[in-house]
Amino acid sequence: MTKKKYEFTGVTRTIPDGTILHEIRLLRDIEWFQSGDVGGWIESEDNLSHEGDCWVFGSAEVSGSARMFGSAVMSSDALVSGSARVYGEARVFGEARVYGSACVFGSAEVSGSAEVSGLARVYGEARVFGEAQVFGRSRVSGDANVHGGAHVFDEALLLGLADENEQEAKDD
Repeated sequence: MTKKKYEFTGVTRTIPDGTILHEIRLLRDIEWFQSGDVGGWIESEDNLSHEGDCWVFGSAEVSGSARMFGSAVMSSDALVSGSARVYGEARVFGEARVYGSACVFGSAEVSGSAEVSGLARVYGEARVFGEAQVFGRSRVSGDANVHGGAHVFDEALLLGLADENEQEAKDD
């Protein structure tokens, strides 16, 4: 059985949909954080694994049946909700949103005011930032960058060194 990595501090807050979130505190050192560090907000222990070095801090929130595991890190005012998954060494920060059944994994980053939703996948070394949106069944991977006001949707696939900025990419 895995030793608990964190506990609830006893401080709660209610988000607009009525969900109660719990502030968390580390019980043991992990890669970048030390025992006693106060973290962000989760709805239940199902949202954040006790295994690995994954962590939520700042004002970041994880709710619904969303899950974080591996060495993934969330910070700032980022939100992960619905049944989204963030894992591997992925980073979600700023005011980024990952929701629906979206997955962010590998060493991917989602930041700024970017959104990843639906059944979208962002992975590899990919970065989604600015006000970019990735949704539908689209995939962004490799060293691809999606930024500015770009929209990647339907079943679009951006690979390798692709760079989408202020455009729409879709697969009809």
